[in-house]
Amino acid sequence: MITKVKTAAEIVAMRESGRMLATVLQALKPHVQPGISTKELANIAAKELEALGGKPAFLGYQGFPDVICISVNDQVVHGIPRTDKILADGDIVGLDFGVIYNKMITDAAISIIAGKPKQKGHINLLKDTETALQAGIQAVHDRVRTGDIGYAVEQSLKHRPYGIVKDLVGHGVGHHVHEDPNVPNYGRANTGPWLDAGMTIAIEPMVTLGTDQVAVADDGWTILTIDGSRSAHFEHTVLITQNGAEILTIV
Repeated sequence: MITKVKTAAEIVAMRESGRMLATVLQALKPHVQPGISTKELANIAAKELEALGGKPAFLGYQGFPDVICISVNDQVVHGIPRTDKILADGDIVGLDFGVIYNKMITDAAISIIAGKPKQKGHINLLKDTETALQAGIQAVHDRVRTGDIGYAVEQSLKHRPYGIVKDLVGHGVGHHVHEDPNVPNYGRANTGPWLDAGMTIAIEPMVTLGTDQVAVADDGWTILTIDGSRSAHFEHTVLITQNGAEILTIV
């Protein structure tokens, strides 16, 4: 499914979906502490979203078993919440969430350190990954190409000792969780499909402290760094406008 230019009513619904999503992520932040299980965090997310009137976009999507993906340390994305996955001091925790409101979907992610960071490099990883997300967003405008976005993300990170995960990419979003085209976090300017004002995409750099190579865990969902290095993930759904981008997944 190729992402389409959204109608005015669909954009209104996506703004509300994004507001709900961001509200839930903000509500989760203070709970990301040593001693809590990732399943407890998922239960909080489910309760908060239900109170807001939204529906979880990930629950049941291609068989995913929960409302939110929670990935810890070397888990890059798609971690399944578990009662026996207890956060420890210094864990890097990725919260990737999707919301449906009036049939329209938004998708966003943040990464947080539980408790006290183990090293400054972990703080820098989160800061630099979020900065790379902003670089990608700033590259957006009417008739931007996906390569321009990927180039901006890559340039933001290229002088730092990170791995930029290439097997996982951003994407169109709105009517479906994943719509074409893919939006890689690397690339060459002036290449790739054109994007028009009114389209909605998810930009989501995934960055590691080691290799860019990843593998699927035995659970069939969780994506791991193959060298065990820690990773960070930040994502926003944005509306492409004539002159830039409107971030939809904010409060």
